[in-house]
Amino acid sequence: MKNSIISGAGHYLPDRIVTNEELSSMMNTNDAWIVERTGIRERRWFTPGKDTVTSMARAASEMAIKNAGLNNKEIDFIIFATITPDYFIPGNGVLLQRELGLQGIGALDIRNACSGFVYALSVADQFIKSGMYQNILVVGAEIQSSALDKSDEGRSSAVIFADGAGAVVLQASNEPHKGILSTHLHADGDHAEELYVKDPGSSRKVRVSQELIDSGSFNLQMNGNAVFKHAVIRFYEVVQEALDANNLKPKDLDLLIPHQANLRISQHIQEKLGLEENQVFNNIMNYGNTTAATIPIAISEALETARIKPNDLVCLAAFGSGFAWASALIRW
Repeated sequence: MKNSIISGAGHYLPDRIVTNEELSSMMNTNDAWIVERTGIRERRWFTPGKDTVTSMARAASEMAIKNAGLNNKEIDFIIFATITPDYFIPGNGVLLQRELGLQGIGALDIRNACSGFVYALSVADQFIKSGMYQNILVVGAEIQSSALDKSDEGRSSAVIFADGAGAVVLQASNEPHKGILSTHLHADGDHAEELYVKDPGSSRKVRVSQELIDSGSFNLQMNGNAVFKHAVIRFYEVVQEALDANNLKPKDLDLLIPHQANLRISQHIQEKLGLEENQVFNNIMNYGNTTAATIPIAISEALETARIKPNDLVCLAAFGSGFAWASALIRW
C-alpha cells in the first residue's frame, strides 16, 4: 500500500488589507473589541474584477505544483473544498481544472465548510492508498467578504470571515512511516442551524425573492457561544483521537495547525493539550477566518518559514459548520 505525502504547498491572499480600524468605519466596533474576542487585527478581502475563487485557487495550486517539483500535466485528480464557489452550478473543481489545462481528469467538490480541507485531504489519502491516483491537487479557497452583513447587526461574523486560497499536492510514496498516518472525520447535524446560511435553498417555493433577501436569510447566521462551546471540546477530542490512534502523546507533536476560527479557541486547545506556543501555528491575526482555506494557507506559510521540517509530526484539526470536525496526523 502506498503512503500519501504532501510534496508541495502554495497559497494566495488578495492584495486588499482590511484593518479593524476600517471595519469600525462601517459598523459599531473597534480594534480592542475585535482583538479581545477573535485575536484578528487585519484580514484580506478580494478585489472584484481581479480575484475569483478560481483565480485564487489557480495561483495557490500553481505554487503548490511547482513546490512539489511537478508540472500541471502530472496532476491526475482535483479535490476542491469551498462553500463559496464562483457558480451555484457547477462546482469549482472543474473551473480550476480548466484554468490549469487539465481537461479530462476527475474533479470533486467538497462543501464541509471549515473542516472541508481536512475532509478533502482524507478523501485524497484513500484514493492514493488504493492506488487509484498518484498526484492529487487538494484545494481550499473562499470569498466570504461579499456575503458578509457589514452592518451593526452582522458585526459578530463580519469581523471574522475573509478571503484566500491554499493548496497542496498529495503524492504517492513508498517511503515507510511518512506522510498521512491517519485521518478522523466526524459530524453532528443536530447543530446545523447554529452556523449556517439558509438561502438560496432549493426547497423554497421561489429560490430567490426580495422577501427572502429582506429577511436576512442570505446572510450567515452564527450562534457564537454555541460554536465556541462545541469547538473547544471537539478540537481537543479529535486531536487526541489522532494521537491515540498512533500511540503518541501531545508532547510528541512538533506542530499543531488548527483551523483558524478564533485565536481564543486555538489558545484554549493549546492550554488543554499542554503545548508550548511554538507547537501551535496561528496566522488568524493577519488573515481572519478563510474557512476551508485556513489550513492549506497555514501549511504553505509554515513550510516557507521552516516551522515544518522533515520528520516533524504535524497535526491538522478543524471544526465548523455542520457541525463537522476532523483531524489528520502527518509525519513530514
